[in-house]
Amino acid sequence: MTDFLRLAVDAMGGDLGPQVTVPACLSCLTENPFLSITFFGDSTQIQDQITSCALPALDGRISIRHCSSSISMNEKPAFSIRYQQDSSMWKALQLVSEGDADACVSAGNTGALMAISILQIGCLAGVSRPAICAKIPTLSNSSPSNNHTYLLDLGANTVCSGQQLHQFSLMASQKALVVSGIEEATVGLLNIGTEEIKGRQEIHDAAELLKADSNINYVGFVEGDSLLKGATDIVVCDGFTGNVALKTIEGAALMIQHSLSRELSATYLSRLGRFIAGSSLKRFCTKINPTLYNGASFLGLNGVVVKSHGGASADGFSSALSVAIIEARENLPQQIQEKLPKPIARTDQNLNTK
Repeated sequence: MTDFLRLAVDAMGGDLGPQVTVPACLSCLTENPFLSITFFGDSTQIQDQITSCALPALDGRISIRHCSSSISMNEKPAFSIRYQQDSSMWKALQLVSEGDADACVSAGNTGALMAISILQIGCLAGVSRPAICAKIPTLSNSSPSNNHTYLLDLGANTVCSGQQLHQFSLMASQKALVVSGIEEATVGLLNIGTEEIKGRQEIHDAAELLKADSNINYVGFVEGDSLLKGATDIVVCDGFTGNVALKTIEGAALMIQHSLSRELSATYLSRLGRFIAGSSLKRFCTKINPTLYNGASFLGLNGVVVKSHGGASADGFSSALSVAIIEARENLPQQIQEKLPKPIARTDQNLNTK
């Protein structure tokens, strides 16, 4: 466990850039005296935001590194790797790869962030592809002390093999243990039905691997309507399915909040009801607020990288920072590495020279 943590923050990422990232970071610094942050981006914009926040001196725990460019949300990863090595995202990840930061947080282009992370930081030994993992709220959970489920992959890999889904399960199980304290986290595979005959071949391949792995508490297939019921601690799927599911959940949560607010303001009686049930309604809206679940981990990298939603508020970005702090403090990548099967060493006996 690390006593003092250093975060590298891509201050230009997201819809509003420094207007969101800098206030969130300053708030995080005041709450965590063991933390220092290096901002990457337009130094003038960053300094303006620091000045406008008018916070007391933070004892030299802030540094700014000017970057001449940033990566837009619609940029192709290959272009960013080839031509945007002076960008705020590239430089922030470079600080982690050089060992001068314990984690990187960005609200920028997801594809570019993943591609540059793999290039700069690399994957853990034996990991074929990293996966994006985040929490979603649930009605209940197999672990009584938790009210969320970990969902992955959320977009890094649109097509996955059975071996990759198995590996995602193993990595997420370790995250659930280290971050949330869930021992023997239950794992379900997202499928179009719970029957053994349903689903694509790669899902069935993953199921067979999970059944045979004593290190994973696999409970079977789960359907989409089980995601928010807390049927399992972890739900695993390919990145295409996971990303669609996550965005659908976020949209549904916002629709519920807005519809509830509108209906409770429609008449005198409804306004009276809102006043009477105010504390309960506040707790309900807080529970389904996507802001509290912001911060997706890139599991499988040889370092901590956390992606914030591009449209996140300062509170949302603070949630992503909190995820990075926990994972860096507990050295999650190393703990995942210790649980992964050891790669088979290449020797002359392994090679078929015929």
